[in-house]
Amino acid sequence: MEKRKLGRSGLEFAPIVFGGNVFGWTADEAVSHQLLDAFLDAGFSFIDTADVYSRWAPGHKGGESEAVIGSWLKKNPAKRDKVLIATKCGMDMPDVGQGLSRAHIVKSVDASLKRLATDRIDLFQSHRDDKDTPQEETLTTYDGLIKAGKIRYIGASNFEAPRLAEAAKISRGKGLPAYVSLQPHYNLLERPLYEGALENECVKEGLGVIPYWPLAAGFLSGKYRSEADLGKSPRGAGVKKYLNGKGLAVINALEAAAKKHDASNVTVALAWIMQRKSITAPIVSATSLGQLKDLLAAPALKLDAASIAALDTASAA
Repeated sequence: MEKRKLGRSGLEFAPIVFGGNVFGWTADEAVSHQLLDAFLDAGFSFIDTADVYSRWAPGHKGGESEAVIGSWLKKNPAKRDKVLIATKCGMDMPDVGQGLSRAHIVKSVDASLKRLATDRIDLFQSHRDDKDTPQEETLTTYDGLIKAGKIRYIGASNFEAPRLAEAAKISRGKGLPAYVSLQPHYNLLERPLYEGALENECVKEGLGVIPYWPLAAGFLSGKYRSEADLGKSPRGAGVKKYLNGKGLAVINALEAAAKKHDASNVTVALAWIMQRKSITAPIVSATSLGQLKDLLAAPALKLDAASIAALDTASAA
């Protein structure tokens, strides 16, 4: 399988990233371990999580996802060298706080390393911008952590183009580590969030791009056709905004392409994202082996020009 490099980093991987937001939440530890094994066995290696996953769930405090990955690695120590682990900090965590200050980042990295049961994090990401902390402080802190061997590369998530540009300028001017990647919200129904200034900045700086919610929180699977369908999943309420003419037109275009290529809507939606030159790989989540199969089929699917054009038209409306 063809591998892609994450921006200007030394990280190369088969182009699907497993999103760990489900680990310890909608996928319990045993199921999560099965999914991770299947992901690795299929030739994939990049796992993305965050310290705050899954703090939103009743009774959770954050750290659950990292702990599940850590317990998987403890069972299979040899697998650590076969995977790339990405995590993030910056969101509010109990006893640690939030933001991208030196104090917060140092605490967060050490806590993540412990939960993940590893001695290094391959990609450590600023989960969201912190305009109250000078970017030079954040990047200087990352510099020390890279030199200490705790993290290898740094990435950004949920940053706007001007702030990414400012960070790149500081990195160059001060000789500090630069962000090698961006994790934006991007899919067929959220194109304006990324296309334009943000994408242009990523291309200019050679950033790898690993978008989250590439399936619009599951809406692009086609299982939500009316408000009556919203109860099918814990995420159902979050896709209500897509139940409109544009959303259904995109679903129809996906289904036509899926029929033509003998694939699922999910596989087609991911293949559409992956054919965009600025995208490195989408971040996907699964709670069953059946779901995972459709997700992992995306890199092998080459959409025809007519299908891409139909999806572009429906999603641009």
